[in-house]
Amino acid sequence: MVKLNKIYTRTGDDGTTGLGTGERRLKSDLRIDAYGTIDEANACIGMARNHTAATYPAIDAMLGRIQNDLFDLGADLAVPDDGKPLGYEPLRITAVQTDRVEKDIDLLNKDLQPLKSFVLNGGTPAAAALHLARTVARRAERIMVALTQTPGEHLNREAIRYINRVSDFLFVAARAVNDNGNADVLWIPGKNR
Repeated sequence: MVKLNKIYTRTGDDGTTGLGTGERRLKSDLRIDAYGTIDEANACIGMARNHTAATYPAIDAMLGRIQNDLFDLGADLAVPDDGKPLGYEPLRITAVQTDRVEKDIDLLNKDLQPLKSFVLNGGTPAAAALHLARTVARRAERIMVALTQTPGEHLNREAIRYINRVSDFLFVAARAVNDNGNADVLWIPGKNR
């Protein structure tokens, strides 16, 4: 387990931060951006849970599991897999975690109204917060994919599958808390021309 006694270390005052391997990277590095954006998505989910805890306990429990998994994902991203031995087994996202999110999606999706248009981000406060978390998760996914295109960078492919599925889950959960889609705010193309 992690033990933090001192929050500031001054080691990042030069604009760098440490990976789980001890390597120092600029705070603007794409890998740091990836797990920083995962952290941002996690914070958005935490805000959404203020609206789900009392009214949607099953969805709230799913969100709690995802929040913990997102910390696993951040740890996965913080320890690049370059094929060199580390002396310990790094934490990696697994297919089991992705499969669990898929099962949660299927459970929520079975009661949703079929979509007849794209959904605008909104509806209930819980739905709006979940949509915000979804957009941040999608940004994290885009950064992770860009990271895979960077020479010398290696990424657990299951990590990309996982964040993609989390984004899908957040969309379905937003519709679920919008009265199973009945309170969705639908896009009307060209409405304001």
